[in-house]
Amino acid sequence: MSALARLSDEILVCPHCELARSRTRAVPGEGAEDANLLFIGEGPGWHEDQQGRPFVGSAGQFLDQLLALIGLRREHVYITNIVKCRPPQNRDPLPAEIQSCRPWLDRQIDLIRPRMVVTLGRHSLARYAPGESIGKVHGKPRKLNDMIHYPMYHPAAALHQASLRRTIESDMLRIPEILAEDKGVCQEAAGVQQLSMF
Repeated sequence: MSALARLSDEILVCPHCELARSRTRAVPGEGAEDANLLFIGEGPGWHEDQQGRPFVGSAGQFLDQLLALIGLRREHVYITNIVKCRPPQNRDPLPAEIQSCRPWLDRQIDLIRPRMVVTLGRHSLARYAPGESIGKVHGKPRKLNDMIHYPMYHPAAALHQASLRRTIESDMLRIPEILAEDKGVCQEAAGVQQLSMF
C-alpha cells in the first residue's frame, strides 16, 4: 500500500472536527499519485458524502468536461477538497474545520508533489492568497515554492451563473500552455526557483 493510500485510510476515520459527526463518508480525494495537476475544491456535497468520492455531482460532471478540453481524464490528475467531510446543508466550511483538515491536505501535496495546484473557488484560493477575490485573480498563475498555483472559479459557479462557463473553460484551456512555459523557464534558468507571476 502506498503512503498516499495509507493517508487516505487515516482521513476516512478522522475524528478531529464536528464534521466527522455528521458525515456519511469522508472524501479523501482520488486520482494519480504522481499527478502534475492537483485540483482543490471546497468540500464534499451530498453525492460526494454518499459515495466517498470527490466531484461526482453536477459540478463534477462539468469538471470532467473541463479536463476533456485539455485531453485529460480524472485518473490523470488528483482531485480533493479543502475539507474532507461534507458541511451540513452544504454550508461553507468554517475556519476551524478548514484548519482541522489542513494537515491532511498538506500531507497530500507533499506526497503527490504536483507541478500545479489548481484552486477551485474562494475557500481553496484563500489557502494561498488570503483576502484575494476570485473575480480578480482567476486565470493568473503564481509560482510559490517551486509550484504553480492557479486560481479558477469553482465548476459549480457555472451551474448557478451560466455566463461564467466560458470564463472557466478559457481558464482551463490555459493550463497546458502555462505548464509548458514553466518547463521552458526551468530548463533555461536552472537554479532559479521563485517566479512571482507569469
